[in-house]
Amino acid sequence: MTGKELVKAMRAGQRVYGTLVVSPAPEWLKVVEGLNLDYVFIDTEHIAADRMQVSWMCRAFQAIKVAPLVRIPSPDPYQACMVLDAGAAGVIAPYIETPEQVMQLVGATKHKPIKGRYLQQLLDGTPAPSGLRSYLDELDGGNAMIVNIESVPAMEALDEILAVPGLDAVLVGPHDLSCSLGIPEEWDNPKFIKAVDTIITKARVRGVSAGIHIMYEAGLEAEVRWAKLGANFIFHHGDILSFRFAMKRDLAWIKQELGERPEAAKGESLNI
Repeated sequence: MTGKELVKAMRAGQRVYGTLVVSPAPEWLKVVEGLNLDYVFIDTEHIAADRMQVSWMCRAFQAIKVAPLVRIPSPDPYQACMVLDAGAAGVIAPYIETPEQVMQLVGATKHKPIKGRYLQQLLDGTPAPSGLRSYLDELDGGNAMIVNIESVPAMEALDEILAVPGLDAVLVGPHDLSCSLGIPEEWDNPKFIKAVDTIITKARVRGVSAGIHIMYEAGLEAEVRWAKLGANFIFHHGDILSFRFAMKRDLAWIKQELGERPEAAKGESLNI
């Protein structure tokens, strides 16, 4: 999908499918192209990727019509503009907790390149001249605006966050949310499940797309369950996660077949 096609599909409530891609190796393009994915998630919050590297990845994925969505390190509208200039089809902003943060990010993604006082007037409801409005709609129509909901304060402000015009999707950050709930990585805890249910249900009622990044190995059933509940921003695992899960499984089987005692898993937590 192009960015415009992705935004249109999400606004129509259609399911879109993607994954995390950490590796900048060009071989991944061929692999991703054969998976029929709609988007890839490129993380610059937790992954060491420089600006040039991210831009090359964005341009390459754009070329094979897989929309690159880039998570910026913090909810900063200037960082959002930077990754859009680099070729991103959309921005994912981490740890959002207020509607004001979302409004500023909508300004960066949907009204780019307007900034400063004039931008604030547009965000406050002042109509743009028709020529400028048409230009911005054409220029920014393919820029997806997605925010991470990953804390109790974010859930408390969720109704106000979802009411911000221009927000395309919310993405649950399961690790940070579980920590904020006081139940770190307790994926089967009813408290965690209820929180995710609430976020997805509220978002879909408001016509905002919703999803969760399943990072844990035994998460397929939960992923399908939440999709049936209404989650349409389907974000499945990633290159580094799939590698870890497959290697852990395969090595355990090989050692068992060879009669070796299984070792305790190391580096179990991978927070992305």
